[in-house]
Amino acid sequence: MKPFKWGVATSSYQIEGAVAEDGRTPSIWDTFCQVPGAVAGGDNGDVACDHYHRMPEDVALIKSLGVDTYRFSVAWPRVQPGGTGPVNPAGLAFYDRLTDELLASGIDPWVTLYHWDLPQELEDAGGWPNRDTAYRFADYAMLVFDKLSDRVTNWTTLNEPWCSAWLGYHVGVHAPGRQDHDASIAAVHHLLLGHGLATQRMKAAATPDHSFGITLNMGTADPATDSEADREAARRADGMGLRIYLDPLRKGTYPRDMVDDLAARGTAFPVQDGDLAIISTPFEVLGVNFYFGQDFSGTDEHGALLDAAGHPVVRDVKPAGPRTAMGWPITPDRFTRLLLRLHRDYPGLPLVITENGAAFDDTVIDETGFVTDDDRTAYLSEHIAAVLAARDQGADIRGYFAWSLMDNFEWAEGYAKRFGIVHVDYKTQKRTPKQSALWFRDMITR
Repeated sequence: MKPFKWGVATSSYQIEGAVAEDGRTPSIWDTFCQVPGAVAGGDNGDVACDHYHRMPEDVALIKSLGVDTYRFSVAWPRVQPGGTGPVNPAGLAFYDRLTDELLASGIDPWVTLYHWDLPQELEDAGGWPNRDTAYRFADYAMLVFDKLSDRVTNWTTLNEPWCSAWLGYHVGVHAPGRQDHDASIAAVHHLLLGHGLATQRMKAAATPDHSFGITLNMGTADPATDSEADREAARRADGMGLRIYLDPLRKGTYPRDMVDDLAARGTAFPVQDGDLAIISTPFEVLGVNFYFGQDFSGTDEHGALLDAAGHPVVRDVKPAGPRTAMGWPITPDRFTRLLLRLHRDYPGLPLVITENGAAFDDTVIDETGFVTDDDRTAYLSEHIAAVLAARDQGADIRGYFAWSLMDNFEWAEGYAKRFGIVHVDYKTQKRTPKQSALWFRDMITR
C-alpha cells in the first residue's frame, strides 16, 4: 500500500498578516473586509496570526505535532503585486525561507498556489469572470514554480473553486461580494481554465518527481425525501457542487444535465475551442476538502417549487444530529461514501484529504491557554476513521491534513470561529496546542 501522509493545513490570508509589507498589494479580501457588515465583528486579516513574522516559531510548532507534511498557500499579491508584471523578490523570499525551514525540520512542503486572495487589480479588470485572469494565474504560477520547484514536489493549483465562484460571485458572502449568477458560471470555467493552463506550463518544466493537483470542497447531496422534487434538487446540487468541476477535469466535458439546466435559465459556460482539452490536462492527485454532507429539498418552506425568479428551488436541509459551532452537521459516514464515490466515478486518481476539521466554542481552562476540546478530538477521530474505512474498501487515499493548524481569520466569520488544533490568543499571539493537537500527534505516532 502507498505511503500515507499526515499533515496540517493553513492559508495565506488567514494567518500571515503583514498585508502592506515588503511590496504586497491589496487582495480582494483586503477590500472585502472594508465593506461594512461583510465580515463578522468588522474583522480583517491585517495581522491575523502574524505568521509572516513568526514563521520559524510556527514551523517548530508544526514539527512538534509529528506530522510529515505542511500544506500552505502562497499569497498572489505578495509574490506578484497587482497580479501582473515581474516577481516581487521580497515577497517570494518569504516562501523561499518557509520552504527551507520546513525541509530543515523534516517536513514536506505542500504548496497551494491560490487560496482566494486574488489581487484587487485583477478583480477591477473583471476578476475570475474575465477570461484573461486564467492566463494571469498561469503566469503567476510559473513565478512561484520557478523559484521553489527545486525543493517543492507537491503542487496544488486552486483551493475550492466552488467557494471562489459561487460564494464570491453569486451569493456574495465571500470576496469580492458580487451577486451575479452568470458571472459565477463564467468564473467556474475560467478557474478551471487557469488550473489547466498553469498545470500545462508547470508540467513542461517539471521533473518526474513533481506531482500536480487541484483541491475541491465536496460533500454528499441526498434528497431530503423520496419525492421527485427533492431528487431533482439533490441532482442539481450534486451537479453544481461536484460534477461541474470533476467532469471537465477528468472527462473533458461539462455534465449534460447541468448544461441543459443552465440553458433553461439563459446562460452557459463560456467555452472556447480547445478549453476542455486544457482543463482536462492529466494531474496526479485530487485534494478533497470535506466538512459535512447535505440533504436537499426541491420546495421552499411554503411548498413552492420555484423561487421568486422562477427557477427551481434547491434548498439545503441539514441532516439531523450533532452540529459544529458553524451549524454544520457532523456526518463522518457520508465522508466514507463520498470517497468511495470518487474512487468509483473518477477512477485512477489518488486522493489526499487536504482539509477536514471543525469549529467549536472552545473554552480556555487555565492561564497556559490550554483547551480541552473533546468535541473536536471526537470529530477528528471519527473522520479519520471514515477515511481509513474508505481506504480499506479500496479507495486510493494517500494522506490526511487536519484543518487547521491554528485558530485564524475565518473569512466572513472573522475571528469568531475557531478551527485550530492550536489555540491562538489574538492579543498576545501565543500559540498553545489544544487537546486535539496532542491527540493528533499521539495518533500519528501510533
